[in-house]
Amino acid sequence: MMVSLALLLLGLVTAVTAPRLLASTDWREREPVVALWMWQCVVVAVLLCFALAMTFSAAAAWQLVRGHVFASAPHGVVEAYALGAYGPWSAVLAVVLAGCGVWTGAMLTREIHRAHVRRRQHRAELLVRAPALPGEGPGGDRLVVLEGERPDVRWLPGTKPRLVITTAALRRLKGRQLDAVVAHEQGHARARHDWLLHCAGALAGGFPQIPVFAVFRDEMHRLVELAADDMASKRFGRLTTALALVELNEDRGVFGPCATPDNGLPQRVNRLLAPVPRLSPARRLRLTAAWALVPAVPLVVAFVPGLSALG
Repeated sequence: MMVSLALLLLGLVTAVTAPRLLASTDWREREPVVALWMWQCVVVAVLLCFALAMTFSAAAAWQLVRGHVFASAPHGVVEAYALGAYGPWSAVLAVVLAGCGVWTGAMLTREIHRAHVRRRQHRAELLVRAPALPGEGPGGDRLVVLEGERPDVRWLPGTKPRLVITTAALRRLKGRQLDAVVAHEQGHARARHDWLLHCAGALAGGFPQIPVFAVFRDEMHRLVELAADDMASKRFGRLTTALALVELNEDRGVFGPCATPDNGLPQRVNRLLAPVPRLSPARRLRLTAAWALVPAVPLVVAFVPGLSALG
């Protein structure tokens, strides 16, 4: 039971302190892909703490679960965990944590269902505004051009992805600017950023009181855009990508004195126009490897008593 409490405490401390610690890193905007990996490792570590705490609590409360968890373990390993020390409190903790797990699954299901509903609505709108021409096959990467006065380019993911461009965007974007915007949207599709945003939204919506999940959602929305900007700028240049962002959004009031403070577009344009040198490949590799070890910390806490007993 002490292992369950230690894991639970580790998860809570990480969830509360991680946003502040991660915000102090000065390389997140320089390396958004590494920052995305960093956040995912931290959130996985928090979820792993709670999942392991639930497992050990359930093993302490019910003999049936204990038999499955420690099926092939020597008797000394089972004794090292002192599973019967806290009696009914183990069952309470296991049920609470299991309920949190079920709630997380329900929130993720709701998030995915809402995304599917929005996607069906968009596709139904496309069928009305841009029906397939006679003889045109249902291609997977079909380009759809919509008549519209508002410049817009967006990628609709799914089994039959669609790249949607309005005529206003075609008038605004010239040459390589249009290519840069298309590369930006394709970057989202290749990296499956939609799934990452679904998971972040489900955790933040299901547990708004846990700071790490709310910050995780906000950072995911920001970092996926920076990562897609980098994908486009690598192919078509930073200046071209920045001008494309300005052309697409200048009529929406995001660059004026009354701009919404959380839209992030001015910061993205400034980042492209005044780039900071990237980290060296060796340092990126070290950071990636170091953050990959974070989810291993709950595993170490969970297995230390058993390994000590074997030793």
